[in-house]
Amino acid sequence: MTSTHSHNGEVSANFSSHSTVSDAQNAKSDHSKIAPGEIAIGVVIGRASEYFDFFVYAMASVLVFPSVFFPFEQQLEGTLYSFVIFSFAFLARPFGTVLFMAIQQRLGREVKLTAALFILGISTAGIAFLPTFQHLGFASIVLLALLRIGQGIALGGSWDGLPSLLALNAPQNKRGWYAMLGQLGAPVGFMIAGGLFAYLISNLTTEDFLDWGWRYPFYVAFAINVVALFARLRLVSTPEYAHLLDERELEPTNALEMTRSQGRNVIIGALAALASYALFHLVTVFPLSWISLYSMRSVSDFLILQVIGAGLMALGVIASGLIADRFGRRTTLGACALLIAVLSAFVPTLMNGGDIGQNVFILLGFSLLGLSYGQAAGAVTANFPAKYRYTGAALTSDLSWLVGAGFAPLVALGLSAHFGLAYVSFYLLSGAACSMAALSLNRALEIRD
Repeated sequence: MTSTHSHNGEVSANFSSHSTVSDAQNAKSDHSKIAPGEIAIGVVIGRASEYFDFFVYAMASVLVFPSVFFPFEQQLEGTLYSFVIFSFAFLARPFGTVLFMAIQQRLGREVKLTAALFILGISTAGIAFLPTFQHLGFASIVLLALLRIGQGIALGGSWDGLPSLLALNAPQNKRGWYAMLGQLGAPVGFMIAGGLFAYLISNLTTEDFLDWGWRYPFYVAFAINVVALFARLRLVSTPEYAHLLDERELEPTNALEMTRSQGRNVIIGALAALASYALFHLVTVFPLSWISLYSMRSVSDFLILQVIGAGLMALGVIASGLIADRFGRRTTLGACALLIAVLSAFVPTLMNGGDIGQNVFILLGFSLLGLSYGQAAGAVTANFPAKYRYTGAALTSDLSWLVGAGFAPLVALGLSAHFGLAYVSFYLLSGAACSMAALSLNRALEIRD
């Protein structure tokens, strides 16, 4: 392995209590063929499939659900109700993490991952086949909410430890680079989902799209989940990977014990990335809802603009790896939080600035999101002692999504509709302020050996 020299001491220490030093050295030699790049493939595949699911539902929450599940309300209220259900997955995700950690302790990693992705596939496919309010009444809304909760539980349960494993096994001078690889799943997932919805909207009548066209992306999401399941199982079920995960002590621990011991690290780790997660939905889901409600722009054309923005985000994610390895991850996150705070001041001007202003906000926002989000997850692992690393990283990620992104579309649209876009600026600014405060309190977010 390219990074074996950076953790010889740790591996030998782990094995000394179970075997001889020579046995540990033989084990290291046996697993030297598992390069960080190979782990990265599993991370990218898993994250891209999850983000595609994520954005398919998010876009449907704006473009479909207000009409087909809340036809009895005005479009604004229907969209706000849709965003309430959207948030359910983020509320359910920590519970899914805890539940499936217990399953892994009893039945193993492969059973846990298979069950989680099976539930995710069933929930996603269930939405594709869900009767509308016209056919089922309020029961359709209840079923939508239950399926959304199922998605959240499954996403929490699908944590496989590969992002943490990648961060720990990356070469010492390239940890920022490898940390950003999993984050590439976000722009890739958005580009596929956005392109698919843009194609359907521009090639179908409104009636056909709201009748059956919107269901097609959910079918695609189900198929991608199946492919991702086998790809990830192939990685985590091999003896080499199982041994490497054990070697790095990436095993679940009791969530209550971890919270009591590492609660401060969980909270500060989540807040450190809050600016990125707040900006995440303020350039993806919120502008789409605002344009569909208050602008005469073509929704399909605006989606194409966002897809272009996601391409810039991908470039920003890649650049973040180079920048973090040059200046440090903590410095990179802090500088990006400051830039997000600056951007927040221009939200009303740009969003009210016609097509040109909105284009600037989307393209600039996506670019900054890439730089910030590229390192938002990679810093979490270093905060935790080895014993708590696996569970701690998962729950910190869950909390980051819940606090930073789960309610962002609902809050941003509600504030902008009732009080004006200036309040969206304050919302984004608060996220940036929390990130800078957490980073100033916690120097453990520096890349550590």
